[in-house]
Amino acid sequence: MKPPSPSTDRRLFLKTSLASALGAPLISRAQGQLAVSGMYHEDARDLPLNTDADVIVCGAGPAGVSAAISAARAGAKVRLFEAHGSLGGVWTSSLLGYLLDFDKPGFNQELVRRLRERDAIHGEGVNGISYQPEEMKVLLDELCIAAGVEVQLHTRVAAAYREGRKLSTIITESKSGRQAWKAPVFIDTTGDGDLGVQAGCDYEIGMAQGCPCQPLSMCMLIVVKDAAAMTSVIHGTGSKAKGIGDSKKALLSEIRRAGFDPSYAAPTLFPIRDNLLLAMINHEYGINAGDAVKVTEATMRARGELHQIVRGLRKLGGMWDGVQIAATAEQIGIRDGRRIRGRYVVGKDDLIAGARHEDAVVRATFSVDVHALTAESNKQAGYSNMGVKTKPYDIPLRALIAKDVDGLMMAGRCISGDFIAHASYRVTGNAVAMGEAAGATAAVAAKNKTAPHDVPWSEVQLVIEKVRLAGA
Repeated sequence: MKPPSPSTDRRLFLKTSLASALGAPLISRAQGQLAVSGMYHEDARDLPLNTDADVIVCGAGPAGVSAAISAARAGAKVRLFEAHGSLGGVWTSSLLGYLLDFDKPGFNQELVRRLRERDAIHGEGVNGISYQPEEMKVLLDELCIAAGVEVQLHTRVAAAYREGRKLSTIITESKSGRQAWKAPVFIDTTGDGDLGVQAGCDYEIGMAQGCPCQPLSMCMLIVVKDAAAMTSVIHGTGSKAKGIGDSKKALLSEIRRAGFDPSYAAPTLFPIRDNLLLAMINHEYGINAGDAVKVTEATMRARGELHQIVRGLRKLGGMWDGVQIAATAEQIGIRDGRRIRGRYVVGKDDLIAGARHEDAVVRATFSVDVHALTAESNKQAGYSNMGVKTKPYDIPLRALIAKDVDGLMMAGRCISGDFIAHASYRVTGNAVAMGEAAGATAAVAAKNKTAPHDVPWSEVQLVIEKVRLAGA
């Protein structure tokens, strides 16, 4: 930054002297910036602007990597930004470890096939199976590289700017500093709707504009001496899984025997490989995912609970003898983030009626899964369907296209829907299918120099078929 000129210093001296004489708040300057009445004014500055992308995808979780690979395979120049140190989001940084509602065509099938080729899947079929998070990381790296996706990790979207109704430019923050990026089409796959909110879109979170919302959960990888001797407490996987509820009850009993009442009333152990297991035994209640302070507190509290419980189990001996934590998640798992308002809102009635749409990007089949909203309700049940019986229902492309801003799409759990619908479609099999469709639509829109909402669904379908053939 250039030092202030002498004339600038003289003007500032006169301004601060006059303000002081009149009893006004003192304005001070430090390295070219101004502070007024407890506020800090950051000076404007020029940023390097990159304009080489057709499609920019923000967030590299299940929806984001699917969108980026789909758009790139469709011929678009794609940039993919991710705040953490690996691709995969909840699959990898949050150690989810389990694939739900994954029996969908396209990239879902490709991922399972490629993971099986690496001996990285546990369970038969394509749904309700566990996987090795480290293999998922490297597989996604390889797929993005092969498709020609330009990936930048450790990079967070800091601001978004529009030209009229059209989103035109985003600003990122990273070790490289602030950078500006311009593209014809953007896709918000941040999970928490960060880009949509920064672009000025209307949104909901939790049951309305704030909590109550579904709890956060921190997962962990643990190593045991003999997983084969622990079948009573390990969740089944794949098409032949049985006694899932029994395994959760048995694990809860063991944790209580160790002297703890876990914050999640349905704790679960998933098999990963050999004596490596994945545990989800934690809930953090009433946390707004947009509040960094609260998420930080929840993260530290959750990690502490996990260590306490594992130490307690180890003291029991027997099948728990020598159990240890291999890793806790880098990012606590978030169920409820912002839902960006789109051109269609997937709602509770869609689930009850089994809605059908001509522009359906995926048919969701997962039940409503609302985890206990408070510690008190957790004592009754860890999760419930809130009395809603779900029929297989369609998610239309319109729910993936922002209503308030042109040139912006969403995929994953930040699409347009209400609290109840979100509790069903948020699982990753649906996120992948949404990402695939959003990527294909964005590629067509960029190529045709039009907005995503003007792209004919018939053209998107043709591109999706082409993309799927490329991954076969």
